Amino acid sequence: MELINNLLLGFSTALSIQNVAYALFGCILGTLIGVLPGLGPTATIAMLLPSIYALDATPALIMLAGIYYGAQYGGSTTAILINVPGESSSVVTALDGYQMARQGRAGAALAAAGLGSFFAGSIGTLIVAGFAPPLTELAFKFGPAEYFSLMVLGLIGAVVLASGSLIKAIAMIILGLLIGQINTDVISGVPRYSFDVPELTDGIGFVAIAMGVFGFGEIIANLGRPAEHREVFTKDVKGLWPTKQDVKDAFPAVLRGTSLGSVLGVLPGGGALLASFAAYTLEKKSRGRPGEPAFGKGNIRGVAAPESANNAGAQTSFIPMLTLGIPPNPVMALMVGAMTIKGIQPGPQVMTANPELFWGLIASMWLGNLMLVILNLPLIGIWIKLLTVPYRFLFPAILVFCGIGLYTLNNNNFDVYVAAGFGIAGYVFYKLQCEPAPLLLGFILGPMMEENLRRALLLSRGDWSAFVTRPLSGALLLAALALIVIVSLPSIKRQREQAFQEAD
Repeated sequence: MELINNLLLGFSTALSIQNVAYALFGCILGTLIGVLPGLGPTATIAMLLPSIYALDATPALIMLAGIYYGAQYGGSTTAILINVPGESSSVVTALDGYQMARQGRAGAALAAAGLGSFFAGSIGTLIVAGFAPPLTELAFKFGPAEYFSLMVLGLIGAVVLASGSLIKAIAMIILGLLIGQINTDVISGVPRYSFDVPELTDGIGFVAIAMGVFGFGEIIANLGRPAEHREVFTKDVKGLWPTKQDVKDAFPAVLRGTSLGSVLGVLPGGGALLASFAAYTLEKKSRGRPGEPAFGKGNIRGVAAPESANNAGAQTSFIPMLTLGIPPNPVMALMVGAMTIKGIQPGPQVMTANPELFWGLIASMWLGNLMLVILNLPLIGIWIKLLTVPYRFLFPAILVFCGIGLYTLNNNNFDVYVAAGFGIAGYVFYKLQCEPAPLLLGFILGPMMEENLRRALLLSRGDWSAFVTRPLSGALLLAALALIVIVSLPSIKRQREQAFQEAD
């Protein structure tokens, strides 16, 4: 009964004219940046962070959330039509979706992606609504030692679940932790690693790093790639509804993808990307009907499962961010930054101190998923037109928008220079095949880890055993150790590498 009352409060908040308008704007913008290759939700949300100063907290977060799960929908459009994943989590969708488009079945592929995404997004929202309150109650039992241990588990999880080299992921985490140390010590008030630069005494701006690495870095990387001419299958996008056989084939895959994505979305470093890869791998190992197309040759299960998984993962990744204040992926790290900008302390107190924000955000997710079905199926022709915009016109506009946004943060050129520096660093990471996401997680969690570590040691009078003797803290550290041991096993290491090579 309490859950129903909370959801009614959420819908009364989400259905206000202002919040519906911002949810619609976020969904449209999310679909747009999902459709345009080279732009992702991380870069877009980073660019828009300066604009939320003028908004109330609830519409600001509803808009940013709409951008995130909207991009999961939009990314499938380019993956299916021109074999260019607009969003990283749509990489595996391109394998079978593009082949279906070449066979004249782009409509069925787009419908499977859109309807599967809506089903998964709706289920993911219900899971958030159901599991968030009990997790919040558990979070109130957390002290400084437990928070420190949870963040250790989060960082190790981010390393384990990051694609590519484990060594590179660890290096990026450490780099993020080190950058997070550039600030003024909260206890002594002494500047650290500021090198007598006044602007660095408050630390490097989160928005500048995110916009530099993900915004500027992506633009430089895109300009470095050769322009390729690909056929856009606009002439083949006719009847959007799949056949009865398509529905029979796709529905079990949607259920499996939704279940897998809902679980993996909660894990640190997981979210939509890992969910889509894992769902595709699972479908390849699942038995299909005799005579169905092979995977990679236009199998509709290869579209429905990863698209369902990435949307379910996008929704459930809000659970640790809303209940514990721990971001499981870079987009949630940006959402934590947005909450901090609006003066809201992320964590378990959000649900009790800001119930309209908490439940309004959850209710807006369902409305947003409904809007996205309308945006992505009947209006598919509009999104296809956007694919014809030359990148040489697109990237200067993005750079100007980024520069204006950065300058307005503090009315200071310094943030623009920092972002430009991190843009070069982002390009270097791209060339070295280093994933920048762990860096952002390390930067966000580093100062929080240090603060909780020092508070725990103050409370225990310097006794380090407190981290092990407290049951909850000890269990979290044990889970972190177990993750390290498991990922070190040769068989697990091979499976992990295989899972991330499925898109190659």
